[in-house]
Amino acid sequence: MTDITPLLSDLDYGTAPEDASIVRKWLDDHKAGFGHFIDGAFTPAGETLAVTDPATGDVIAYVTQGTNADVDKAVVAANKAQPKWAKLSGHERAKHLYALARHIQQHARFLSVLETIDNGKPIRESRDIDIPLVARHFYHHAGWAEILADEFPNMDAVGVCGQVIPWNFPLLMLAWKIAPALAAGNTVVLKPAEYTPLTALAFAQIAAECGLPKGVLNIVTGDGATGAAIVGHKDIQKVAFTGSTEVGRIIRDQIAGSGKALTLELGGKSPFIVFADADLDAAVEGVVDAIWFNQGQVCCAGSRILVAEAVAPRFTALLKTRMAKLRVGDPLDKNTDVGAIVHPVQADRIRDLVQKGQDAGAVLHQITAPQGCFYPPTLATDVEPASILWEEEIFGPVVTLTTFRTVDDAVALANNTRYGLAASIWSENINLCLDIASKVKAGVVWINATNIFDAAAGFGGYRESGFGREGGREGMMSYLKPTSVKSGKAEPAPAAVDAAVGLSTTADIDRTAKLYIGGKQARPDSGYSYTVSGPKGPVGLAPLGSRKDIRNAVEAAAKASGWGKATGHNRAQVLYYIGENLSARADEFADRLQSFGANKGTAQAEVEAAIRRCFWYAAQADKFDGAVHSTQSRMVTLAMNEPLGVIGIACADRHPLLGFISTVLPAIATGNAVVAVPSQTHPLAATDFYQILETSDVPAGVVNIVTGPREELSKTLAQHDEVAAMWYFGTADGCAMVEKASTGNLKQTWTEIAGTRDFASPAGQGREFLARATQIKNIWVPYGE
Repeated sequence: MTDITPLLSDLDYGTAPEDASIVRKWLDDHKAGFGHFIDGAFTPAGETLAVTDPATGDVIAYVTQGTNADVDKAVVAANKAQPKWAKLSGHERAKHLYALARHIQQHARFLSVLETIDNGKPIRESRDIDIPLVARHFYHHAGWAEILADEFPNMDAVGVCGQVIPWNFPLLMLAWKIAPALAAGNTVVLKPAEYTPLTALAFAQIAAECGLPKGVLNIVTGDGATGAAIVGHKDIQKVAFTGSTEVGRIIRDQIAGSGKALTLELGGKSPFIVFADADLDAAVEGVVDAIWFNQGQVCCAGSRILVAEAVAPRFTALLKTRMAKLRVGDPLDKNTDVGAIVHPVQADRIRDLVQKGQDAGAVLHQITAPQGCFYPPTLATDVEPASILWEEEIFGPVVTLTTFRTVDDAVALANNTRYGLAASIWSENINLCLDIASKVKAGVVWINATNIFDAAAGFGGYRESGFGREGGREGMMSYLKPTSVKSGKAEPAPAAVDAAVGLSTTADIDRTAKLYIGGKQARPDSGYSYTVSGPKGPVGLAPLGSRKDIRNAVEAAAKASGWGKATGHNRAQVLYYIGENLSARADEFADRLQSFGANKGTAQAEVEAAIRRCFWYAAQADKFDGAVHSTQSRMVTLAMNEPLGVIGIACADRHPLLGFISTVLPAIATGNAVVAVPSQTHPLAATDFYQILETSDVPAGVVNIVTGPREELSKTLAQHDEVAAMWYFGTADGCAMVEKASTGNLKQTWTEIAGTRDFASPAGQGREFLARATQIKNIWVPYGE
């Protein structure tokens, strides 16, 4: 008789292989190779790429290498289908998305097995996490399609979306991209990852089976060159990319000036913070989900453990014990915890980075792993913040452990990264967790949990983890655009700025305009001014700002971070005060605008509109708030609107007062600090305005004004790493320049050709401005049972 006691003690158990015969037969039926899915049908296979099973190295399929001609055909099909798809009622589009969700559920086992064979992740993860979430996304976005007109009034589909997805969650990333795009009325040209294209092709088959109209969904397989052809195609209106930060920079540079909308979901180096009062057993299990889930091939993986010094020895011992129990091996075995690395190239990269970290002094704690494309779960201790293991996204089952003493230390270490995708915070003190959540620079924060996802909650990062959100209301907004507001004609580029000498004016008393930096009037570093002219000749001199002045202004703005922590009510009071003081001096500002050439009625109307803008944004300061998302798990998900930080703003020439106020006020109403370059031709309305700021309790550094050559100053702002976003209203060439210059820290940009938006019309204010000035942090808080 078998003695049960040793079995309970050892917890040793045999294999439980998943039957893959149906998937193997499907692959065998396509052994000649897969073509692309274009205009509702599969094309014949062309020149092919081999697809391998990561666990065995065996070739399991061949897919076609997409060419420029293939991409052209797909984009043509998508453009042809898009108007008709967008004109369908929301209900009709919803029915198609519901059908896709139903059929995904019907094929769930097939898709789970195929995903595991193609990607190498354990079948338990494919079966229990990935595929149910895929169906969830299509159900959720079918709901958005149904109520789109009610929930997103005056919004239109963007058009044709070019989407490039990674290999770590092949089908789930497809759902994240395709579901909101189709719900909003867009059509899609998608490229799956070169290593893992098979579930995308199976999904295309399901779409055809569901009767999705031809051309709405197009899938082109291939390598990076195919993705570049999609991203750069002139007839693509939006690009959505998930992948590495390095490739995200290339895409930002590639499409600069094209007018394409862009969302980037990029890399991460997420902190996993364990405080002394945390449930250590739960936190250890959280580490398993944070870094050894999907072999650590997760952009938001909790790859940096920060643990309170007081409990570090016990936590480390528990973690090593738990790590030793992990089973690494056959992904199709239902008992496997950690599967295969997706490709030998990625496995070699992991080994190389870990070796460099070890050479720099890191101590490795590992368990065994099979030969081949496997890598053992690894804990690295004695890792300094300058170590490559701390700084670089390894994208493998490797986690570092560092201790901290104080709460401030924990926050400083957590934010000591160029990324900002996610964070996980563990403590029995929920007040402490929420306090840290507000301080950590990350787009997603889990409290006493990690790696929880739901279609109802947005996902996306800060800083070099990209911009834009996927999922939830904010994810839908990424695939919509305001109904056209561009009714004006493009402004001519302003004349070159030259230093002025010997200027005389008819003013009784000379008014010397200065820059406004850090709450003080400042002379320009250049020591020069330039002439500001009206229809009757010179009307004054403006300071000739330079790169040094921009750097000083950004430094002052960065120091004004306390403004973002003020309550909306307090910010509102300051904005109301600005409006009151501007109203008291309305005639003076109208006279200034008349000196630039405006007639009396136009000048007075611009000042009145500026006053109304002050009051409108004051009213919004404590009302543009977040939301509570209804997610599936036992959590409440708080979507918080947070300021971006420092925003650079380059204003159009037309409406020198109203254009300045219409952009600066929404930025500061939401808690940002601003470095503004006002109208180059007529900047004196903005320099007059700093007297309003000085008398309206605006804290030093919240608004900084640098006058001078718009293009030169804008480039310096766009290149500055402390600037979190850049708004530019200028020339077409300037739009391209700003977007290219923003690639350094991947700052958010808002670029428009000056004159096409009439700031004197309703298009000159609105929630769009407030949304552009904020980023959403989703905080997952334990709630209920």
